[in-house]
Amino acid sequence: MTANDFIPKPYSNQVANGKVTWESPSNIALVKYWGKKKDQIPENPSISFTLNNCKTITTLTYTTKDNHDDFEFEVFLDGKQKEDFKPKIAAFFQRIESYLPFLKHFQFKIETSNTFPHSSGIASSASGMSVLALCLMSIERELNSEISEVDFKAKASFLARLGSGSACRSIEGDLIVWGENDTVEGSTDLFGIKYPYTVHDNFKEYQDTILLVDRGEKQVSSTVGHNLMYGHPFAAQRFEQAHENLAKLKPILETGDLKQFIALIESEALTLHAMMMTSTPYFILMKPNTLEIIQKIWAFREKTGLHIGFTLDAGANVHVLYPKAEATQILEFIKDELVGYCQNEQYICDQIGFGAKLIDN
Repeated sequence: MTANDFIPKPYSNQVANGKVTWESPSNIALVKYWGKKKDQIPENPSISFTLNNCKTITTLTYTTKDNHDDFEFEVFLDGKQKEDFKPKIAAFFQRIESYLPFLKHFQFKIETSNTFPHSSGIASSASGMSVLALCLMSIERELNSEISEVDFKAKASFLARLGSGSACRSIEGDLIVWGENDTVEGSTDLFGIKYPYTVHDNFKEYQDTILLVDRGEKQVSSTVGHNLMYGHPFAAQRFEQAHENLAKLKPILETGDLKQFIALIESEALTLHAMMMTSTPYFILMKPNTLEIIQKIWAFREKTGLHIGFTLDAGANVHVLYPKAEATQILEFIKDELVGYCQNEQYICDQIGFGAKLIDN
């Protein structure tokens, strides 16, 4: 399959106006995507847990217009107009126009809200771009009612990727693979696919408590961070490591080996930050409280034998991952020992989810 396969044939239906609402979750990568080629193609494969509670809800209102010369849209976050969002969305529309040729035929009103802090390292661009892609695909489904559910999701993931790479992993759940590799049959650089192999019950309903160490905007945008991999002295080794770790993860997921799972995801998280610390220019994205939390997790795990681990995105916040069977004891530890390191003692309890949902208007 190539990108040209997503260019539609002439539409069979006409649509004057309408409104559609989707919600789409964030996701947390276990094997990290870091570094990209042209057109949001990943340098290495990744696999992620789709989250359940951290999501973006977007209503897209669309009305036909006579002038087809340019994109016309307004953006609102939590009811307030956001002019600073418009350049990124305009760039997204430009990237996807050949795949959705109706974009200049409508005037859009984009009304969006998050269930978590925007731009604080919880992949708001992943949920935000995936939900917008789904709303636009709903319009295409009106124009072409013959599109199948499989093709709808694949194209939504493909479009979302062109807005934000990790957004392609938010369309479905519970485990999503993005990036062509030898481990997962059917994997592709173009969009995310559901992990097709056996997953042990240990990983069902896996918990993710997100500790908001820093609710502010990220020090370094993901785009800047990915670009720092160009010419990075350790880039080639990192890309190879990601392939190797994805291969190692397959038997771990099948057998339910929680100790090996924790070792792999923590190594991946620290490697991501090591790439940032050894880039030019270099950045330290962890805060002192991030390190305190990690040390506390390691000590508690050593003391109790419970299967608590962590992962990080490109920011200071900590995703504490653990099986549901051990949730009572671990959540008690989190509340007693870790929440004090969070900004204003704020944290989010989440777990594995199963992707985006269409909401009736």
